[in-house]
Amino acid sequence: VQLQAFGGGLVQAGGSLRLSCAASGRTFSSYAMGWFRQAPGKEREFVSAITWSSNSTYYAHSVKGRFTISRDNAKNTVYLQMNSLKPEDTAVYYCAAARSVAGTSREYDYWGQGTQVTVSS
Repeated sequence: VQLQAFGGGLVQAGGSLRLSCAASGRTFSSYAMGWFRQAPGKEREFVSAITWSSNSTYYAHSVKGRFTISRDNAKNTVYLQMNSLKPEDTAVYYCAAARSVAGTSREYDYWGQGTQVTVSS
């Protein structure tokens, strides 16, 4: 599975962005998908994940209620809708694919290249 994330950019605090992650390969629908982020000088952290069927979604406490993960298996794409953005959301955001949904990066087998999100105060 090859992943390409896009949709990042510069936004003011309180604004919104929608990230997309396009996957190649016919097996996309069998993978759980996750979003992670890494801010300068910090470790990569879990943001959100979704099961292959979209039956279950998971969020980090810091983004719960503001971010929404979704996927469209027909389009081989997973999304991260980010609302009420804060300066502390500034990071490079990565999408990743795993055989089963997980909250740790080591469980993910495939990674996209990352897209920069910058939130100004």
